[in-house]
Amino acid sequence: MHPILLLAAFAASPPAPLEPDQTIVVTGSREPTPRAEAPVSATIFDEATIAALALPMTADLLRLSPGVSVATSGPRGTQTQLRIRGAEANHTLLFVDGIRFNDPAAGNEARFELLANDALSRVEVVRGPQSALWGSEALGGVVALDSADPSTARGLSALGEIGSLQGARASAQAAAQAGSLGIAASAGWLHSEGVDSVGRGGERDGFDNRSASLKAVLKPLPSLEFGLVGHWIEGLSEFDGFDPVTFRRAETLDETRNRVGAVRSWGSFTSGGWLLKADASWLGSTNRNFLGDSPLNRTAGERFTAGAQASRTFGGQELIAAIEHQSERFHARDQSSFGATDQDRSRRVAALVGEWRSRWTHFLSTDLAVRRDWFSAFADATTLRAAAIVAPGGGWRLHAAYGEGIAQPSFYDLYGFFPGSFQGNPALRPERSKGWEAGLRWQGAKVLIGVTGFSNRLRDEILDVFDPVTFLSSTANASGRSSRRGVEVEAEYRPVRAVLLAANYTWLDASEQQVAGTARVREVRRPRHTANLVATGTSGRFSWGASGAYVGARTDNDFDFFPAPTIRLHPYLLASARVGWRIGHGLEAYLRAENAFDAHYQDVVGYHTPGRTVDAGFRVCLGG
Repeated sequence: MHPILLLAAFAASPPAPLEPDQTIVVTGSREPTPRAEAPVSATIFDEATIAALALPMTADLLRLSPGVSVATSGPRGTQTQLRIRGAEANHTLLFVDGIRFNDPAAGNEARFELLANDALSRVEVVRGPQSALWGSEALGGVVALDSADPSTARGLSALGEIGSLQGARASAQAAAQAGSLGIAASAGWLHSEGVDSVGRGGERDGFDNRSASLKAVLKPLPSLEFGLVGHWIEGLSEFDGFDPVTFRRAETLDETRNRVGAVRSWGSFTSGGWLLKADASWLGSTNRNFLGDSPLNRTAGERFTAGAQASRTFGGQELIAAIEHQSERFHARDQSSFGATDQDRSRRVAALVGEWRSRWTHFLSTDLAVRRDWFSAFADATTLRAAAIVAPGGGWRLHAAYGEGIAQPSFYDLYGFFPGSFQGNPALRPERSKGWEAGLRWQGAKVLIGVTGFSNRLRDEILDVFDPVTFLSSTANASGRSSRRGVEVEAEYRPVRAVLLAANYTWLDASEQQVAGTARVREVRRPRHTANLVATGTSGRFSWGASGAYVGARTDNDFDFFPAPTIRLHPYLLASARVGWRIGHGLEAYLRAENAFDAHYQDVVGYHTPGRTVDAGFRVCLGG
């Protein structure tokens, strides 16, 4: 037997699914809110669903949410971009245990290719502009990931598996309490030899991912809490780049090595309707690129965030006020051109946030939020969000919201990047959006059905521009406005507590207008139609989880040619399934298939993805 399958540990019992009325939306307001009262469109994957599907990477889960499209540039571990409701890849704000996790050294994008699921107890997707609550990058929506809560988690757990493409996976989690102190820790490893990215019979492009986390919560009094959490992630990904002579895709020995470390501390106190909070976090990242063993370039970034919040609840009203400070640093070093594009940059932002949540009657509630950001590098900005919920009874719920979003230019956009032919534009303005959504939902004892329509307009979109005379590239704000509108339909059915069936469909029309007065063109990598299915359950010793993600036709640009033509990418169905059998108390053997129907597809022109893979493993779950 392969040594990776010999892992053993003691753990809490397998997680039980939450009842619908127990679900909390964390980032739909400045304070956690029951799902039925949250003024946003949100999808939540609880611990039971995450365990039942057993998908390795967070992006594999996120693509199952309505309104979300995922594009990977080849095999697992390569760049993975997520777009919510047709917004750009850097328009999603990512929180991991309350830490802002977008990478300042990678264009402010969230590094979904580095995020694994094994340590997660919860995944939340909030769709639509949320900048009035959370600031820059929350233009398309917010994704929040949480590891186990030390206040409730117990015991130890582990899993190990091997499978196709010489893949291996191992993880372990532990949680314990001593009096008022709770501690939870995790470690994980993922490895695969991968596939040939450009599909020309060359070497396989593999990846290796290692992660660890530690969280501690101290509650000396019921009204007082202190916490500390830290995350460390290290990834290595091989990929095929471009021929230095023809500038076309080619079999190369390119490799990127990424490292992210983050820590957050917080404290909270409640008394007489008051809730006071304060927190501080730090994130550091490094990205190093190599051609074989030769270093090419590297970037590094840091972000420090600190804030305080006070809320007061009285007579169906809740008033929330918060202040925030954020500072970022960016460093670039270019060995391949002897430091010609080296740079060191920094910027800051301070913010004041106010939110007023009101329950006027048993069937009407409203939520109003406003935020003022003071940027050190751009004009200051004010964003607004207003929402209302009408619940006439009988399980019906009508909701409507208006929201504004903002995304600040990345360090790349402002100051350029490798090579020297790409020059930044320090005069850029932040991207801004305004939009609305309205929907209707009905929830019964076993069924939930909802439909939501949305529309967003983006202005000052940041574009890449090319001068054919000087052969220099740069960035500029579009004078036209882009449009993103669509409809999301979702349904859940839980015939018994141990079984869940969920489905959703999204129709999206995303178009851009680079120059005012010209015709809009369809945005690339945004499918017009997507649909997802999730099924999980247990029966005696048998457990299962299955998912299907249909991605409709979309377009992309083929940069092997100049000017880059627009290419149609064919639709595909990505299916996965996991079946498990409990051998004995706390020990389960399982089999998992990804891309079960062996779909041949590309998310990015010219970059191939794995076909069907099958993995087998054991999960140990004892004690607790």
